Amino acid sequence: MTDMQIAPGTEITLHFALGIIDGDEVDSTFGGKPATFNYGDGSLLPGVEAKLLGLSAGASETFTLAPEDAFGQRNPANIQRFPRSQFAADMVLEEGVVISFADAARAELPGVVSEVSDESVMVDFNHPLAGRSLAFRVEILSVNAQAEAS
Repeated sequence: MTDMQIAPGTEITLHFALGIIDGDEVDSTFGGKPATFNYGDGSLLPGVEAKLLGLSAGASETFTLAPEDAFGQRNPANIQRFPRSQFAADMVLEEGVVISFADAARAELPGVVSEVSDESVMVDFNHPLAGRSLAFRVEILSVNAQAEAS
């Protein structure tokens, strides 16, 4: 075990659990394979990484993440109405169905159907956890100097 602290330039192996405050667990590595990543590589949200700074192997913490530190606030502009005619006639369109769209850069953009009528379909492109306060539980297994890229 090392006393190295989490900082830029470190490789971190940890278990984590992400859940909605007073609600369901959304994702967890506890009971499975731990996650390993380099600090600052984009694997974790910046608000989460900031809370890990200075922790070392053996630390167990639970953080509350405000929406701004997690997936942001819900944005009404991310809810769009499409003509029903833009969808195949045999396509299942009901509340809660996830549909994959392509954005301007041809990247996949999932949207959740929030309302369906004979004329239109409302699709919500907000992240499902946007606007939610989250609990992030973490157990740091190891902190090492980042391996040099060869």
